[in-house]
Amino acid sequence: MANAPAPVTVQPAGPFAAFWNAFSQNRGAVGGLIILLTIIVLAIFADWIAPYSAIEQFRGMTKLPPAWTDGGDKHFWLGTDALGRDMLSRLIYGARISLFIGLSVMSVSVVIGIALGLVAAFMGGVIDSVLMRIMDLIMSIPSLVLAILVVSILGPSLTNTIVAVSVVYLPNYVRLVRGSALAEFGKDYIIAAKVAGVGPIRLMFVTVLPNCLAPLIVQAALGVSNAILEAAALGFLGLGAQPPTPEWGAMLADAREFIRSNPWIVTLPGLAILVSVVSINLFGDGLRDALDPKLRRS
Repeated sequence: MANAPAPVTVQPAGPFAAFWNAFSQNRGAVGGLIILLTIIVLAIFADWIAPYSAIEQFRGMTKLPPAWTDGGDKHFWLGTDALGRDMLSRLIYGARISLFIGLSVMSVSVVIGIALGLVAAFMGGVIDSVLMRIMDLIMSIPSLVLAILVVSILGPSLTNTIVAVSVVYLPNYVRLVRGSALAEFGKDYIIAAKVAGVGPIRLMFVTVLPNCLAPLIVQAALGVSNAILEAAALGFLGLGAQPPTPEWGAMLADAREFIRSNPWIVTLPGLAILVSVVSINLFGDGLRDALDPKLRRS
């Protein structure tokens, strides 16, 4: 009698494979990731991809329409602005500025938010109450109004825009980390770590923090798009990056008087903001679904 074949043992997928399997089921998230990676590549390699400098002016080539329309020039695929600067080049360099703002705001807010959130959760009492009331006060003011107030005090510039938007979104990370940490502090492994003599710093940042990262990563991903929108709003009001910096919000502000006569000068920066924000939000939604087992698709 022939021996029966040995059963095939299926090895469980690793955590990354499981994450990617869950993430890839969301087509919108995959599409958002592809678009986002394209924008990142354009931003990083703008010096080589952009056909011209972002501030180079071409005399006699002002307000040219896109190349595929009547009156367009094949040397300027997306036309030129009121000063004769290539729109495609300015949009590509603008991606670098907008992503830099979004990532900078996210990084600053996450780092400070983690520190304050863990301190509030661990210390409790008066320190927790004071920190949370300050965060509540910040959140009670409309985000754009608060950002305008901060920039008005510090002065309009790219650096101050990052500071202002970081202040606006800091409470989101503080409250998220504090809530996640409080949920962890009552668990058995935390009690065991305390009994073993683990110090407070190690307990907060080595034992507790890794178990709070999943919601924090999702919030950070979505926070990039919020920061880009907030910075664009400040730029549109003339309180963000100053000319000739090719920031998308500032480009909208410079072109608003041509919305009827030369609409592409206004439309293209607006589309750049729209596509970037939507792609980041789609990616963030997919990230949330993939990191939360309750939201994973069967």
